[in-house]
Amino acid sequence: MRFMTLIKGPENAGPPPKGLLDAITKLGIEGTKNGTLIETGGLLPSAMGARVRLSAGKVTAADGPFAEAKEVVGGYAVFELKSKEEAVEAARRFMQLHKEHWPGWEGETEVRQLMTP
Repeated sequence: MRFMTLIKGPENAGPPPKGLLDAITKLGIEGTKNGTLIETGGLLPSAMGARVRLSAGKVTAADGPFAEAKEVVGGYAVFELKSKEEAVEAARRFMQLHKEHWPGWEGETEVRQLMTP
């Protein structure tokens, strides 16, 4: 089963500490070697992005930043795992790295199963 994890946190937290990036890299290498990690990516701030919305029959586009957003998606990972429980455990490990290497940072990782044929 494929799962996507979405890391959400404050827009203006600044760049992650080097220790966290190193730990995430190590975790990524481990997941790639054992075949569970399919893809990862970090996202630039919302000021670099845009939103396209359909509302009241009209499609509109707006450039970032998105002032109303308290938290934004900062990155993602796609896994091939046997169960939702394994996906939640992967998210726990990832968040534990944040706890260890970025004191005071707060956020969440959302775990979603991908629809596959």
